[in-house]
Amino acid sequence: MFMNTVHVPHAITSQPVFVPAPSLPASHGIEVSWARHQSEVREAQKLRFDVFATEMGARLPKAVPGNDVDLFDDFCEHLLVRDKASRQVIGTYRVLTPAQAKRVGSTYSDTEFDLTRLRGVRERMVELGRSCVHRDHRHGGVIMALWGALAGFMVHNQLDTMIGCASIPMQHEGPHGMVGGGHAAASIWRQVKDQHLAPIDFHVRPRLPLPVERLDDTLDVQPPALIKGYLRLGAKVMGPPAWDPDFNSADLPMLMRISDLPARYRKHFLGA
Repeated sequence: MFMNTVHVPHAITSQPVFVPAPSLPASHGIEVSWARHQSEVREAQKLRFDVFATEMGARLPKAVPGNDVDLFDDFCEHLLVRDKASRQVIGTYRVLTPAQAKRVGSTYSDTEFDLTRLRGVRERMVELGRSCVHRDHRHGGVIMALWGALAGFMVHNQLDTMIGCASIPMQHEGPHGMVGGGHAAASIWRQVKDQHLAPIDFHVRPRLPLPVERLDDTLDVQPPALIKGYLRLGAKVMGPPAWDPDFNSADLPMLMRISDLPARYRKHFLGA
């Protein structure tokens, strides 16, 4: 089982706050923690490179060979899941707090979307990004560990809104093989907008829209597992997808609010 406390970084509070983490079966053999040193951030960046560049074909800056590094990393807190036996980082999220977003000048999502309508919640809003899990560990335990730590982080720091870009690969697997050209992303957008669209007060616009009106949106494809997980947690989609040519993906703008967590997840993550 992973460690039963999660350190909330000094960048958020004047004193460390230790948040109880939900327990997992011992068979998962994982632990969750916040990066405290640059070497730990590098471990997360290496995992991100392996997943995004090597596995998914993203074109990433080469500032640090073999690492996914961008200008937001130095302003973010980095959440890590490790395999207890090998000590390898097998899952990660980065978290940009309201104070750090002011320092860097924006969120990553601002570079892909016009977030004007979110100005009223920015003081209580964190951005989640660069979520990935090692290919050999893509079971529910790793994601639940990350989400449990994030939920505790939010509540203990009086933050209630999370946003982020959820990616759909342009080459997405359908029931009969790989579907390219953005058609799968257009079809997933049609599905989620019908059932999970945010209230109009939270709608945002892509700066480089995926041309969904020119794509086949009738395909029978499933959203990526991470998006399906967000939707189960009560997340909403704030608008149509942006096209990210560097990551070769269509990005959906997602909104999650603590108040929208279904009761069973609230109890699991927060004990309330």
